[in-house]
Amino acid sequence: MGKYQDFYRRSIEDRDAFWAEQAQFIHWEKAPELICDYSNPPFVKWFKGGLTNLCYNAVDRHAAKRPDAPALIYVSTETGEEKTYSYGELQREVERMAAIYRKLGVEKGDRVLIYMPMIPQAAFAMLACVRLGAIHSVVFGGFAAASLATRIDDAKPKLVVTAEAGMRNGNVIPYKHLLDEACRISQSPPEKVLIVDRGLDPNFARVEGRDLDYATLRDEVGEARVPVEWVDATHPSYILYTSGTTGKPKGVQRDTGGYAVALASSMKHIFCGGEGETMFCTSDIGWVVGHGYIIYGPLLAGMATVMYEGTPLRPDPGIWWRIVEKYRVNVMFSAPTAVRVLKKQDPSYMKRDLSSLKHLFLAGEPLDETTHRWIHEALGVPVIDNYWQTESGWPILALCRGVQEDLPIKYGSPGLPVYGYDLHVYREDGTECGPNEKGIVGIVPPLPPGCLATVWGQDERFVSTYFSLFREPLVYSTADWGIKDENGYLTILGRIDDVINVAGHRLGTREIEEAIQANPAIAEVAVVGVHDEVKGQVPVAFAVVKDPSRIATREARRALEEEVKKTVDELLGAIARPHRVYFVQGLPKTRSGKMLRRSLQALAEGRDPGDLPTIEDAHTLEMVAEAIRES
Repeated sequence: MGKYQDFYRRSIEDRDAFWAEQAQFIHWEKAPELICDYSNPPFVKWFKGGLTNLCYNAVDRHAAKRPDAPALIYVSTETGEEKTYSYGELQREVERMAAIYRKLGVEKGDRVLIYMPMIPQAAFAMLACVRLGAIHSVVFGGFAAASLATRIDDAKPKLVVTAEAGMRNGNVIPYKHLLDEACRISQSPPEKVLIVDRGLDPNFARVEGRDLDYATLRDEVGEARVPVEWVDATHPSYILYTSGTTGKPKGVQRDTGGYAVALASSMKHIFCGGEGETMFCTSDIGWVVGHGYIIYGPLLAGMATVMYEGTPLRPDPGIWWRIVEKYRVNVMFSAPTAVRVLKKQDPSYMKRDLSSLKHLFLAGEPLDETTHRWIHEALGVPVIDNYWQTESGWPILALCRGVQEDLPIKYGSPGLPVYGYDLHVYREDGTECGPNEKGIVGIVPPLPPGCLATVWGQDERFVSTYFSLFREPLVYSTADWGIKDENGYLTILGRIDDVINVAGHRLGTREIEEAIQANPAIAEVAVVGVHDEVKGQVPVAFAVVKDPSRIATREARRALEEEVKKTVDELLGAIARPHRVYFVQGLPKTRSGKMLRRSLQALAEGRDPGDLPTIEDAHTLEMVAEAIRES
């Protein structure tokens, strides 16, 4: 690992010179005056004094050189539409959207909230914002009205861009009534709402004087040209809301220059994607992965990016692999949850011409060793796990095979600390852990380019949320447990609040899940801590089996439950044995693939799981409740 170790060490020890080199991946209208201003810890300003523009770097510079090269490939298995936009065509569409914004009074620094399905106009809307120096805040399409209203009140957008409806699994999901309700209960409703009418919900209501039709305004602005607004590198590019422990939303605020440099460098060093190649990221623009690796990252690198509206199973479980084959995808990025879903399907669906594919990257939640090994062997290409957060904006742990091609993969590990992250594993007293010792993953500031600059409008919350765990030394806490082995590879064991305290013994849910998945009958599992009068908490598992016949009768379920418990006993010891193992057909997750553990815990404890605006399939909660009742 010598070559990468040297590269990494230089990023920490010779920080300014290292990042000055990485900054050459993007265009600067005016060169930065200061690479890193860390005069006010823990706040950091990267590339201060430099002038640049995210849209120019993602679109214009490629359109000038390669106007006919593919830029955005739109595929919808919901509507059957497919369309490829060249870089020249993408620039024209972005300028039309920017002209509409100008017509509606949007200026530099104004916020534009984007509440959209995965359609090309969502990409145009994001890129048009950063073209003008406006700040976009994308909210996942279909989010509940109350949740949407809190984000409107926090960001105070001048304009909301939406579609009247989205689609999921062949079903129309109306958006407009949710937005109308959110605006009604909001304290700071937008002045205007721009609507992309897809013709999916012909009876949606329009609010006179506020609602405007995108197609009409697009025709009106015609071929209007809108020059880019050069902004300081520290100017906010977007706000993206993430879960917090209080009722007030937590808006991750990203800068412009640092973000562009981090993404551009990651495309070369981590994702190994280059100009003229194609990337397929299966995420959604409502999540941080979609911002970075559907929209900005691939376009910064001059690649074509696939924007997919649909699921991994419709019309059949071969759809993703057909997209890879048809569009000669070189780099693919998905989530472990999606792979576990595909793992349950007939493997013949994967038998396509995947010869263009160089790597599959996975992130979003811990990737268990069994699934990692399965997809690696099934695809026959390197499968590289990577770990990051909404806050970081790009990977914290990965294998940088663009720097050193022969970095070995360790199943179940997202790899090594990425350059720029001065990462350590800490005991709860703030001292550093030794090899193979479990602790809290932390980063010594300054955080590298691309990470959050602050929490929107709440500087004090930025400090209290991320930098209060340890003061000496000052450390950014990821709030995740991890273990670093003797070779520097890390394994993430789950959130600090995912720890189960069984009679004084602290057990990570990830560790128990890994043990259960070692049983060949189990396809997927989630473990939660459930209150117990004697032990404080006990682990309870919810498992999906590969073969439904194994749980066809009550006796069969009991037998398999005992078998699973025995597997855990053998691998972790009796202390980690699940109190119960419930067998279900599916597990409750958000549309981005995050497991809804708190909802599982609530059901296991006989509580109401509450309002879940981002759940993928509400029926899974009913199945879980039924499994608990029947046992």
